Amino acid sequence: MFLYQESGRYFAQIAGGLEELGATELTALGAGEVQTAHRGLSFRATPAVLYRINYRARLISRVLAPLVAFRCHNPDYLYRRAKEVDWSQLLRTDQTFAVFANVSGSKISHSQYAALKVKDAVADRFREATGVRPSVDTRQPHLWINLHLARDHATLSVDTSGGSLHRRGYRRESVEAPMQETVAAAVLELAGWDGTRPLHDPMCGSGTLLCEALIKAAAIPAGYLRQRFGFMQLPDFDLVQWKQEKRAADGAMVPDAASRISGSDSDGKAVAASRLNLAALPQGLDTKMWRADFRDLPGLPDKTIVCNPPYGLRLRKGEDLAAFYADLGDFLKQRCAGAEAYIYFGKRELIKSVGLRPTWKKELANGGLDGRLVKYELY
Repeated sequence: MFLYQESGRYFAQIAGGLEELGATELTALGAGEVQTAHRGLSFRATPAVLYRINYRARLISRVLAPLVAFRCHNPDYLYRRAKEVDWSQLLRTDQTFAVFANVSGSKISHSQYAALKVKDAVADRFREATGVRPSVDTRQPHLWINLHLARDHATLSVDTSGGSLHRRGYRRESVEAPMQETVAAAVLELAGWDGTRPLHDPMCGSGTLLCEALIKAAAIPAGYLRQRFGFMQLPDFDLVQWKQEKRAADGAMVPDAASRISGSDSDGKAVAASRLNLAALPQGLDTKMWRADFRDLPGLPDKTIVCNPPYGLRLRKGEDLAAFYADLGDFLKQRCAGAEAYIYFGKRELIKSVGLRPTWKKELANGGLDGRLVKYELY
């Protein structure tokens, strides 16, 4: 019996700073005894709740099911312990697998080398038992195996998500410097937007914020477009239970949510990308989109405004960055009375260029950017 079967506990990875939001989301989806841990959240769940979290959670990046844990001081011991695991309960020889590792503060200091030792152990166990071994596929394997090695304590887990959950499947086209899907979902949570107030993104780029807004407002499961989940490889996977969870979530979607969501951008290619990405989602074709520079909009009064403005990478050639943000501040002040604006700054030093007093600022990382989400109340 594997560790997750004995304890009923799993581990959700989430971006730093979002643990509190993530804990609230997991609890709402049925998780119990949610605890903050290093780089994520530990929680208890039944198989049904595990399926539900993977299918519907918008903030977490993946859920790991621990298999075995042990002290580990050298590569040979890691190989031996990994080889002892009965991988045939999780994988067939005609299926594929991959190993990813996180290593810190341990005598084994290279994550790729550690992952290679586990990969060899899995392959050798199958080869010795059957004469053949499953192939490695580092893009879309049937089974993702995770090694977490911290302070010489190793845990081998199955990624029950089957790859990062931020890959929703709607991103068919992109522009430079897109916002990660889980970060966009966090922006909407921090904004407290519940889908009832009209929302507009005046610099929509490839539409990530709009897609996440539609997912939230219409209660579309975040995994709606995913074809496969890692939990399907677990020895106790219950297909009937999974179909029940999926049917219940799909049946709870809210109609006519797209009528309260709109977006625009000065770049025609960005608008086209947004339309294409939205079209992958239910109601996406009903979301209003048009090409316009925000400075040419008549105004956005009494709305929730969200946007990820360019900070260099998406700026038009020759355009002054500080002047651009000053224009944004003028637009918000003069033409958006009664609105609440939530602006993501990839470069914190640009906040002062807006020229408005923030209601609050919150740290929010987006990829390698140590950005800030800033709220402005516009009277």
